[in-house]
Amino acid sequence: MYDYAMGGKDNYRADRDAAERIGAALPSALAGVRENRQFMRRAVRHLLSVGVRQFLDLGCGMPGRGNVHDLVAAAEPSATVVYVDNEPMVVNHFQALLSSSSVATALLADIRRPGDILSSPEVGKLIDFRRPVGIVLTAVLHYFEDEDDPAGLVKEFVSGAAPGSHVVLTHYHPEGIPPEDRAVTAEFAASLNVTMAQRSRVEIEALFGDLVLVEPGLVPPPRWRPDRPLRDSTGWLLAGVARKP
Repeated sequence: MYDYAMGGKDNYRADRDAAERIGAALPSALAGVRENRQFMRRAVRHLLSVGVRQFLDLGCGMPGRGNVHDLVAAAEPSATVVYVDNEPMVVNHFQALLSSSSVATALLADIRRPGDILSSPEVGKLIDFRRPVGIVLTAVLHYFEDEDDPAGLVKEFVSGAAPGSHVVLTHYHPEGIPPEDRAVTAEFAASLNVTMAQRSRVEIEALFGDLVLVEPGLVPPPRWRPDRPLRDSTGWLLAGVARKP
C-alpha cells in the first residue's frame, strides 16, 4: 500500500484496492505518505553530512524511489546499509535489487527481537557498532502496541551503538488530524487488522529516550529542515532525528 501511494510498481491488486479506499475516505493520508518519504531522504542526507556511513533501516517496507542505499551510495559508495523487515516478499525484493552489492543487504527478522538482529551475521558483516550508525524507524512504531514496548526496542537498538549514532523516526500523530479522520483511521486499521497506536506528542517524543533531538526537534515532516518551499503539513505524522551523546 505504501509503495502504491508513492507511485511505485511493487504492489498488488489488494494493496491498490485498499490504498484507493483509504485515499477516497482520507485524501490527505496519501500525501502524508509522501511527506514521510521526503523527510526520510532529508534526514539520511543530514546523517551523511555529519559523518554517518552505516545505516540500519528497520521495518523498511518495499523498495521504492530514493531508498536509503541509493541516497548513501550517491554520497559515499563504500557506506553500508542493512534493511530489516518481517515480510518475506519485502526482503525478497530487496535481496533481488541488491544481489550484486557488497555494501547493502536485506534481513528477514522481527524488530520486536532486537537481539536477533544485532547478533545476526548479515548485520555484523556490514555494521560496526563501534562507529556511529543511523537507525531508521520511519512510519513503523505506530504499528506497535504499548505492550510491545516500542521505547524499549529503540533503547535496545541504540544501547550498543557508538556515540554519534542517530535515530530517524516518524510516527502517526492522531492529535494532528480532525476527530472524524481519526475515527475513520481506526475503522480502516481494524478492517485491515493492523494497529495504529494513538500516542500523544509527549509519548512520541518519549520514544527517543535519552537521545538528544537535533534541531528543529519533533515537528511535522515538512517542517524538518525543508529543502523546498514550505508546504502546509497534512498533520498525519510527527518526525524527528535524535543523536546519541
